[in-house]
Amino acid sequence: MASARIWATPIVNARGVAPRALSPQASYFTGRLYAYQRLPAFRYMRYSSSSDSSGKSDASSTSSRSSSSSATTTSKPGKRETAKGKYNLYGDNWEDTADFAIKSFSDLPHEMFGHNQHMLINYDLKEAMRIMLRQFNAPIVYCFAYGSGVFPQEEAVRSISEADFRSVHPKPPKALVESQKGAPKMIDFIFGVSHTQHWHSVNMKQHRSHYSGVASLGSGFVSRVQDWGAGVYFHPYVEVNGMLIKYGVTSIDNLVTDLSTWDSLYLAGRLQKPVKILRDHPQVRLANQHNLIAALRTALLLLPPDFTEAQLYSAISGISYLGDPRMSLPTENRSKVDNIVSNNMVHFRRLYAPLIKTLPNVTFLDNCRLDDENWVLNPKANSRLQQDMDPSPRGNMVRRLPTTFRSKLYFQYQKKLSLPKEDFSKMMKASSDDEGKRQGGEFEKRIAEDDPAALTKTVRQVIKQTVNWPSTVQSLKGPVMSGWKRTFRYLGEKYAKYKKGTDAQAAAKKTAQSQEGSKESEKTKTSEAPQEKKE
Repeated sequence: MASARIWATPIVNARGVAPRALSPQASYFTGRLYAYQRLPAFRYMRYSSSSDSSGKSDASSTSSRSSSSSATTTSKPGKRETAKGKYNLYGDNWEDTADFAIKSFSDLPHEMFGHNQHMLINYDLKEAMRIMLRQFNAPIVYCFAYGSGVFPQEEAVRSISEADFRSVHPKPPKALVESQKGAPKMIDFIFGVSHTQHWHSVNMKQHRSHYSGVASLGSGFVSRVQDWGAGVYFHPYVEVNGMLIKYGVTSIDNLVTDLSTWDSLYLAGRLQKPVKILRDHPQVRLANQHNLIAALRTALLLLPPDFTEAQLYSAISGISYLGDPRMSLPTENRSKVDNIVSNNMVHFRRLYAPLIKTLPNVTFLDNCRLDDENWVLNPKANSRLQQDMDPSPRGNMVRRLPTTFRSKLYFQYQKKLSLPKEDFSKMMKASSDDEGKRQGGEFEKRIAEDDPAALTKTVRQVIKQTVNWPSTVQSLKGPVMSGWKRTFRYLGEKYAKYKKGTDAQAAAKKTAQSQEGSKESEKTKTSEAPQEKKE
């Protein structure tokens, strides 16, 4: 059995000490990270999503600090998992006792905490990206790679010449060529740094060509530009170690704040989809786990009682695109969300299935176990789920939404329910004072009791309100950060993707209409056939 094989996998921490025995579910997520590295080549494809079809599988994404610091446990795992039952590996109160100022991985609620955030990708590609990070003298304390350059959003339909590939990536590592195949793309990164002004000062001395003319005004001004909008400074179309990359720089404080409160959903939205974490940080891992379960709860508020995995992951992926001005302009593929989900089902399942198992009001209707590799690693599986629509548990979900986002939702319902401002202010203060309990009260139940269509509309409105302004400012400051030449190149490539998506949609619609016409023609012939025979 798979679980027995995983259970037997020897796991030793960086100090050479074997940790305490883990449950089958814990062994699954740790054992795979260690066991995959030793798989023979012919088995790599089996342990990947449909978008990861070559090379070695990733052994472990955690930084050396993560590996050596995560042996201490502060909460006991839940009961043994059943196929349709609940399983809370981290204990019942990890959300209520969060301290986002933790200093080490040993301060996390559990030694396995957040391992679902680490995606398994081509091992050599991961190593190539980690080597690329070493080309920066400025200290990067957290980093993840994201987007279609790492997680393909479509199947490769053609092969291109080496010269064409090198026109994008001048000296690509072999793993990158195999991963991107016939569609070479720039690789996107987010760098989390401790002190932004110091970081830019060091980086400008080493990589002055990565900056526009604004760098001549000094690192202090660059840091102020970074703070506008969502707090990210992007450097697109730069070559590092033979690869074409775009990297965004943000502070750890800004990243943790957005993940835990949903101030802008700009960075939180990116981490709600599969990413490859190359350098980990305890505060970010903790905050991101809160971000992921908040995305799950928000999606449940948008979904009907019964739905599929694909519908759930699409609802989650769509959160950060609501209100994004690029989606209303000819700069994004209209099928982007569907493409992300359909080509990365295994990654989404790894990210969210352990969290789904912890929630009391949603359950898998099919036999789904976290240690069942035939389900977890099956890109074609699309299990059904069902959620409890009772106002009490749904009110608890509302109460547990991130603070800034939840306040905006409360304000919308204060207007909708015509609550007096004085009563609303008292309720908000009580809510703030009672933050630790996170149990829904009468107001949250009234929100949950709203007509599902009306609730969906209001939640979507709040998401748009949260996303729109920071995303707009980030787009507007593009020429300042990158210069006009790189900005126009970026917009041109985005328009090409948009055009490709609309053409594909039009072709699919035409094919569907043609097939429908053929069916109607067959029906007509069938109905007329007896009459001809009679005559």
